[in-house]
Amino acid sequence: MTSRWLFLSFALCTMFLYGLASRGRAQNTGSSGAASVEERLAAIEGKLQLLENRLDQALGNNGQKINGNGNSEDHGLEAPVGERLEYLDQKLRILERRRELELESTAAKLKEAPLVSAGKNGFVIRSADSAFQLKLGGYIQSDSRFFTDRDQQKVQRPSTFVLRRIRPIFQGTVYKYFDFRLMPDFGNGQTVIQDAYLDLNYLPGAKVRFGKFKPPVGLERLQSGSEILFVERGFPTDLVPNRDVGFQIFGENLGSVFNYAVGLFNGVPDGENGDSDTNETKDFAGRVFVNPFGKTNLEPLKGLGVGLGSSVGSQQGLLPVLRSEGQAIIFNYTAGTLAAGTRRRLSPQAYYYWNNIGLLGEYVQSLQDVRKGTSFGEMNNRSWQVAGSYVLTGEKASYRGVTPARLFDPRTGQFGALELAARYSQLSIDNDAFILNFADPKNSISKASTWTVGLNWYFSRNLKFVVNYEQSHFRGGGTTGDRATEKVLLSRFQVAF
Repeated sequence: MTSRWLFLSFALCTMFLYGLASRGRAQNTGSSGAASVEERLAAIEGKLQLLENRLDQALGNNGQKINGNGNSEDHGLEAPVGERLEYLDQKLRILERRRELELESTAAKLKEAPLVSAGKNGFVIRSADSAFQLKLGGYIQSDSRFFTDRDQQKVQRPSTFVLRRIRPIFQGTVYKYFDFRLMPDFGNGQTVIQDAYLDLNYLPGAKVRFGKFKPPVGLERLQSGSEILFVERGFPTDLVPNRDVGFQIFGENLGSVFNYAVGLFNGVPDGENGDSDTNETKDFAGRVFVNPFGKTNLEPLKGLGVGLGSSVGSQQGLLPVLRSEGQAIIFNYTAGTLAAGTRRRLSPQAYYYWNNIGLLGEYVQSLQDVRKGTSFGEMNNRSWQVAGSYVLTGEKASYRGVTPARLFDPRTGQFGALELAARYSQLSIDNDAFILNFADPKNSISKASTWTVGLNWYFSRNLKFVVNYEQSHFRGGGTTGDRATEKVLLSRFQVAF
């Protein structure tokens, strides 16, 4: 459109000048006027030629001049003015068309070009049709543990700062229907592969996952480590598998009202992260979770979810080590005590979220056949917890954490979101563990009860500061009776994206 306007302006000026030149010739004053017209016409031709050369360079024509018939042509200054005007009009039309073709070609390339973005959800490279995608994210947690009871430090690990989790996350899509995720962990001075799996998501209601991931049993265990309510998970998580290798079929139906997962895994001890199997048998694990009012208009009940997780299999070999919220060892089987048969887990679970209020509860029962020498028994260990939260700044509570309505910016009087949290958790060890000499009552507790209070400060969805205070009361586990009460102040600064 701009080129057409320039040409029309040029044509009007030329016609006007041409008329003056003709009148000058009729009055025998035409020699100087004609010369002026010729000079201006030559200048316009030069500018048009320059534009053509630039377009040729952009299109890769090496500066060759093309006329309306597609042939090379060079119109000299000796041609009549009318013929030269017609030629310039033709050339201008050609240049306009070539420019249109260039813009169409550029638009087509842009449609096929990969898209790159960066923001609070990570860094993303995606093909134009979204069939291929790579997302880079992760989270870092810098923690502190300070035991406030001096006697406690004699039997616990010392107060310390620790990099609890350092987890880069690589996830994406290949060929539209295949999703992958790789998440190593460099926290605690170790290198561990936490997640490494591939999903086939051709049918949204029945996806298939292969690799290493969380078996579908515990409610709090299935939360991301970046979204848990407290610095450390409660005792029920100690009795369910952490990560295992296998495959599962999972999905959601009825508009996310019904969620399910069933899978076959190598089998790992309670709370453990495994990469291979120790025997020929495998663990079967499954979970159903229902949000019965998720698609109704009953706002107070939309956030209610109930479920049941379970696993069954056989284990031979090592048995788990159980820890307190301060990450001190509180229960350990004696040397020579091994898993020797069937293992079963059962975990009823539920949560409830309404506006800025949140509740979460779960119960876990873990039964494991154990042998030491000629002694044989089935250990029936149990644990449960109830946790509640209240968002002081009014944002909605959620199983996936809190998203601040106002990002942290003190200069504008905004300080993010604040959340209060409280929890009571209990762990009970089967008495047969001590009767059959599978555990030493002077080193291992028979029961632990922990209450925890905390404050979570969300600067943004990506930045969070957490402080917890917990007290754990034990039965047994001491050289002269009960283990000393654990009193610990925990904190965490987290960056997640």
